[in-house]
Amino acid sequence: MSQANTPPVAYRTSFRTVGLCIYDSTLLAQRYLALRDWDQVRADAISQNLLQTRTQSTAQRRLRELIFRLSQLNQAELEFLTQAPQPDQALILWLALCRGYPFIAEFATEVLRERYLSLKVELPVEEYDAFFNRKAQWHPELDSVSAYSHYKLGQVLFRLMREAGLLSAQHTIQAVQFSPQFAQLLQQGQPEEALYFPTLATLTKT
Repeated sequence: MSQANTPPVAYRTSFRTVGLCIYDSTLLAQRYLALRDWDQVRADAISQNLLQTRTQSTAQRRLRELIFRLSQLNQAELEFLTQAPQPDQALILWLALCRGYPFIAEFATEVLRERYLSLKVELPVEEYDAFFNRKAQWHPELDSVSAYSHYKLGQVLFRLMREAGLLSAQHTIQAVQFSPQFAQLLQQGQPEEALYFPTLATLTKT
């Protein structure tokens, strides 16, 4: 079968369960670097209530999502997360989101960054609606979601962009300037991942 006839990979949308969670993500990354076993991290987090949740079911749901995101990062990136200043922590967690969720990655490159490069500094919710409707033509899992789920996904996506420092509370796109350390991580991995950010920076592999 040719690639043109291959159905697109289904979008995961579980990112809507929690925000960026910089503190909790850093805590879990530190525990992983000590144990090198995500299953053990999960077990410890539950038994010790590391995330300070009121119920075990809430802890399990948050852990499932945060560990999925963190598992997109390699050891050097996890170490960077535990040591970096908060702006860089937010950027690397956004990177993890884009790796884990093609829906977010495509929105970041096709809408967020393209509007920034076109000097359209505002990002209205209608841009999300248009993007969602375009993708729903090829992704039946989007075409079948309820109006509430459509709204909720957009609400959380905009929240994640704000928490990552990519968008203001007024929906103004905020340009990103990579720190030398963060740029080096991208260059050592996949430099094209710079496209997930509203930036003029172009990187090449080292």
